[in-house]
Formats: sequence, structure tokens, C-alpha cells
Amino acid sequence: MRLAILLPVRPVTFLGAVLLSAGAALRGVWHFRMRDLVRVTADSSARALPIVTVVNVLVGAILAFVGAVQLVKFGAGIFVADLVGIAVAREMAAVITAVVMAGRTGAAFAAELATMQTNEEVDALEVLGLHAVDYLVLPRVLALLLMMPLLYVYGCVTGLIGGMLVGVGMLELAPTAYMDRSFEALSWAHLGLGFSKSLVFGALIAITGCYYGLFSQRNAAGVGAATTQAVVVSIVGIITLDAVFAVCANALGV
Repeated sequence: MRLAILLPVRPVTFLGAVLLSAGAALRGVWHFRMRDLVRVTADSSARALPIVTVVNVLVGAILAFVGAVQLVKFGAGIFVADLVGIAVAREMAAVITAVVMAGRTGAAFAAELATMQTNEEVDALEVLGLHAVDYLVLPRVLALLLMMPLLYVYGCVTGLIGGMLVGVGMLELAPTAYMDRSFEALSWAHLGLGFSKSLVFGALIAITGCYYGLFSQRNAAGVGAATTQAVVVSIVGIITLDAVFAVCANALGV
């Protein structure tokens, strides 16, 4: 049986083109404008901080609240810090931040490129000898690869703050005792796992958004459909990859 029958050809071809373009960029050959990379990086980082802050603080607070309800029954309220710290570092900061970025930045990538496709701007670039993957896709992939790990670290900090607010307000724990307990529970293995996830999630969100934007239908409905598909596929992919990471981490004893 031919491999082409088993694999979706266009997504695999697109992924191969992105990898070849990234390889050329690593050798110092890139064709995108640096100001485009700066603009996309700013959109994917500083302008995303408010929503990333709110969501991660609330998730940390919810985890602390749920843990406190159970742990207080056994007189182990201080271990809420362990629960929140490990859950945020291993899972929630990376996953929640990625879901937020898929709905915000991945959708923006898809809508922007789909609009360019509708206005035949992508065709104009090709006529000028500028390949769409080199000129449009690569700066967006690089921006999220650079920013997602930083947003993950920021998400960890804000998640811990959310848990501490519940620990201090509900359990009357001292802030210093809560943070000391959190840092004692965390390990480099937990942080390394979350950091690795953020890199993979960033590449997934950027490539998915650009793929559905470039291959959208050339009308207004196509722009909306491309945006919806990019968000849905990105979120499903994030959850699927997180499950794969969980299985691998369990097998490796992390």
C-alpha cells in the first residue's frame, strides 16, 4: 500500500516546506522582513499578557480551592502549595496558555493569511518570487517558538500567585510559608516537562493557523471557516499532545 494513501498529502507537504524553510533560516538564509517578525512577536507576547494573566491566576486559584476543600479535612492545608505548584508547572500553565494562544494568536494568523489569500496578495508575492512559507509562515512560527516558553514561565508565576491568594485568604497561611512550600515541591523535572510542552504547543499553534489561512477559500465565508478550523484543530492537537507527553513522562519516570 502506498504511503501517500495513508498520509494526508497537503498537510505533510506544508510541514515539510516549513521545516526546509527553518533549516535554511538556521544557515542564515531567510527571506522575511525583520520588522514583520518583530510585529508578530509583539502581538504574541506583550499584548497577550493581560488575558494570560487573568486565566492563569484563576486556574491557580481554582486548583487551590478544590485542593483546600479536601486537604483541610485531614489537617494538611499547607500541602495545597504542593498541589498547585506541581499541577501548574507540569500541566496547567503550558496547556492553559496554549489554549489561550490558540484562540487568540492562532486564530489571528489564520484570519490574516486567509484575508491575504482572498485579496490575492499571496499570489502577488509568489509572482514576485517570494515563497509564502518563507515570507509569511516562518516569522509566525519563530515568534511563537520564542514567546511560548516565556509565556509558560509567566503562567507558572501567575498560577502560583492565584493559588497563594486562596491559601492566604482561605487557609490563613503565611505568604512566605506558602511560597517556600511551593518551591520545595517543584523540581527541574516538572519545569522541564512544562517547558518542553510549551515549545511543541507553540509550533503546533503557529503551523496550524498558517496552514488553514493559506489554504482557505477565497471569500468571506472562507476566512471565517479557516479561523474556526485553526482554533478547533489547535485545541484538539494540544490536548492530544498533552496526553502523549503524560504517557511518555510516566514511562520515563518523570
